[in-house]
Amino acid sequence: MSNSGKKERIHFGTLEKEAVAHAKRKREEEEEHDAMSTTVVDNLLDVSEGAVSARPGAHIDLDQIDEVMGDDEELMLTDDALATRRRAMAEFDRKRIARTIAIPTNDAHVKDALRQNEQPICLFGEDAGDRRDRLRYILSKIAIERRDAGSEQQEIEDEDMKSDDEDEVQEVFYTEGSEALLQARQNIAKESLARAELRIERQREDCKVDLASVRRLRQNLVAQLTNYTIVGSQVGDDRPLSRIAFAPNSRQVLAGSWSGAIKLWDIPGCKMARLFRGHTDRVGGLSFNPRAGQSKGCVDFASGASDNEIFLWSLEKDTPVGNLKGHQSRVVHVDHHPSGDYLGSASYDGSWRLWDIATEQELLLQEGHSREVFALRFQCDGSLVATAGLDGIGRIWDLRSGRSIAELEGHAKEIFGLDWSPNGYQLATGSADNTVRIFDLRKIASVQQIPAHKSMVTDVRFFHYDSTQSSESRISEDMDTSGDGNEDMS
Repeated sequence: MSNSGKKERIHFGTLEKEAVAHAKRKREEEEEHDAMSTTVVDNLLDVSEGAVSARPGAHIDLDQIDEVMGDDEELMLTDDALATRRRAMAEFDRKRIARTIAIPTNDAHVKDALRQNEQPICLFGEDAGDRRDRLRYILSKIAIERRDAGSEQQEIEDEDMKSDDEDEVQEVFYTEGSEALLQARQNIAKESLARAELRIERQREDCKVDLASVRRLRQNLVAQLTNYTIVGSQVGDDRPLSRIAFAPNSRQVLAGSWSGAIKLWDIPGCKMARLFRGHTDRVGGLSFNPRAGQSKGCVDFASGASDNEIFLWSLEKDTPVGNLKGHQSRVVHVDHHPSGDYLGSASYDGSWRLWDIATEQELLLQEGHSREVFALRFQCDGSLVATAGLDGIGRIWDLRSGRSIAELEGHAKEIFGLDWSPNGYQLATGSADNTVRIFDLRKIASVQQIPAHKSMVTDVRFFHYDSTQSSESRISEDMDTSGDGNEDMS
């Protein structure tokens, strides 16, 4: 066999050796283009006065290039030079992004990535290293395009949000109230002034008591509370109990359950006195009227439940004597106004409402919380009402004007319970963040945090002395009963 000539080798994937030469020339042109871009930037740096030196192999800081070439220098450049500079800067930006992109080392994974980006998985004369470089180049271009598109979209969203905020700031609306609401506000204002006068007079008497007597009173109270024990126990219902409320005479207690039943129990015998049926779902709120039991046929207590209903009850009947309709979701809390003429309710529909008990009329529907309202309490004077809910914010409302006068911020999670101090200017809140906070309306701030619980706090109540007794009589009675430590606290 003749070996006159060497047989040419045919590369896989091509039938012409010119294609291989074309691929090599293409790579050489790209390398020359990168070298030319670097040279252009070096020349631009040399032209500027005070420019940083760009020695061969030295690191080029793009921030320094921007400082060197200011707006005035750009105006002095020709259009071609300016376009060349921008292309060079864009190429530097692309390479910077490309260095941060992680490329798989497995050639099969590289081909899968190219296929996902709708790119050919193999070019003529391309080896595994070339494919990785091409994938890096493609991904860097895609990242720049997404960044530019995201910047434009963000600018549009910022402009829309700014316009919406301006519209919200400028938007002021009022809801016209009824004549019944106006009359209720006037009555509340007159009665609250009288109660505030009595409260301030009682606080002035308390200030006359020496500090040693006050300290002794508190120490004896703590000693009595530490000796508390269970007097009686009773199964309240087949399902869990959701709410209890003591009668004003402290001789009876109401218990509501998830079954919708409400039972009246005697204290301390724990004997059921009456069963009240009306709700079809779990009871969320119970509240005794301050005038409960004073006259026959009056409304003694109110209840709210998950069936969206609010019932008014008399202790002499086991069926409701009234029904307050209006809430669109479960009623989780009700509270009587100190006057006994009005009722407040908090609901999962995001509102709290004020009702006239005598006419069973809705006087006020108030919104303001961003989520469900869970707790509501009237101040001892009756001029203010506090609400709180699952938004973790408490609000103070002036019933005489209808304004929201303060926000109680500080809790990290939902607020489930709140109560007013007898002094009229402090408020306690219990939250799902396992803490109790004391707020002072004179400062409109949280003045004390009590991190004593290991789980959520569902309700809080302040200790109330008998408001009909003076400070001296309370202290003298405490001194008389503190001798043997066996006094009856029931």
